[in-house]
Amino acid sequence: MKKKTELVIPFRWAIVPVIYLALVLVYVLRFLHGDPHIPLISAAAVAAIVAVFSGYRWEKIRTGMINTIKISLPAILVLMIIGMIIGTWITAGIVPTMIYYGLKIISPRVFLLATALICCIVSLATGSSWTTAGTVGVALIGIGKGFGIPLPMVAGAIISGAYFGDKMSPLSDTTNLAPAVTGAKLFEHIRHMVYTTGPSLVIALILYTFLGLRYGGKDLDMNAINVILNGLSDQFFISPVLLLPPLLVIGMVIFKVPAIPGLLGGTVLGGLFAALFQHTSLNDIVQSAHYGFVAATGNEAIDNLLTRGGLDSMMWTVSLILCAMSFAGVLESSGMLKAIALKIISVAKSTGSLVTATVLTCIGTNMIAGDQYLAIVLPGRMFKKIYDDRGLKPKNLSRILEDAGTLTSSLIPWNSGGAFMFATLGVYPFAYLPFAFLNLINPLVSIFYGYTGFTIEKYTEAELKVLREIEKTDYSDIEEDY
Repeated sequence: MKKKTELVIPFRWAIVPVIYLALVLVYVLRFLHGDPHIPLISAAAVAAIVAVFSGYRWEKIRTGMINTIKISLPAILVLMIIGMIIGTWITAGIVPTMIYYGLKIISPRVFLLATALICCIVSLATGSSWTTAGTVGVALIGIGKGFGIPLPMVAGAIISGAYFGDKMSPLSDTTNLAPAVTGAKLFEHIRHMVYTTGPSLVIALILYTFLGLRYGGKDLDMNAINVILNGLSDQFFISPVLLLPPLLVIGMVIFKVPAIPGLLGGTVLGGLFAALFQHTSLNDIVQSAHYGFVAATGNEAIDNLLTRGGLDSMMWTVSLILCAMSFAGVLESSGMLKAIALKIISVAKSTGSLVTATVLTCIGTNMIAGDQYLAIVLPGRMFKKIYDDRGLKPKNLSRILEDAGTLTSSLIPWNSGGAFMFATLGVYPFAYLPFAFLNLINPLVSIFYGYTGFTIEKYTEAELKVLREIEKTDYSDIEEDY
């Protein structure tokens, strides 16, 4: 038994399930217009077959899948709560208030800057880059076109702002997934991302300011924005007091409140605000928490913007995480991830080269697998042990996964992120790529920090001793008859 757990699968066989997944994903996503779930399950089966024929027992493979899925359970619980909090916050007018005041800051002289900031605010409020681009982004594309600004520039500003919130909001699924994969804590992960995302956003905003100066003398048609503003104010009571719950969420990040009780408190607060300020019945509050808020304003842009949230809305993402973690579990428990990782980092001797290898692996996964979730899960599980062995804390890896995995997905036309943005904004990804400044700068900043050591936190000797003890945990008590 001891020898079988130490079997080594050669790289040429370890790469087979990855190549299979890439081919099947491309076919299903691009030609069948399906979802990545079935390709992932079939790839897990192929990986298991390779492992069994290499000498691994099914019991070990199954246990590895279960252990990897266990890692994602805290994130799954948080995602379920996030669905409820989004539903109640929209019902309470909290999200509409954030969108309303975000749209108010738009100015004819700084349109590109304002576009990026508006999308930052909306994506922070919703935790979704797709929702931001598909609603406010569509309106801003129309305004930019009338304003005479090249659409690739507008699309680049929209995507930079949209992915800022997708990366930094505790309501985002990727923000929860990255720390779950690596073993970091949610709010610790968010605080650590500030060091790379903050400077990247500042540089991007400065570039949008200078880029937009040539268009500053033109008049901006506010009709499209006013339609949304009037629709929001007609449907909801809008007041600065409704910004209190988001401020409390920021406070949780600062004061290190555990994510699950903190977000549950935010859900309850959303329900109270819905009753107090929007005069919503208890039945409607419960319905919005479970099934999401359904807007019926008669304005398609507003209805698309606000019809979302709810516990049920997270089930697609939850099932995708389970499928991805199952595939990663087979690769990890059979040593295939280790074989691939050792091949990749064979020349990565320093921390800087390790960070660079991680960034390139995330980008490569986005290009090959075509999905940002896989660009987080696979490199995360692949490099976790290596980072631990080099004494690097998990939050370093989780930050890099977001810096590269989350932000580059929209820059690749055949990736689900790039395909969605092209279909929504009408601008080809390679056209807006040079202007998606945040998405381009952030991975470079991450690599720069890797070589300089800035904000790269390492374990102390005492922490390393505890880590080694944890790694010796025996999972043999897991039930075997599944």
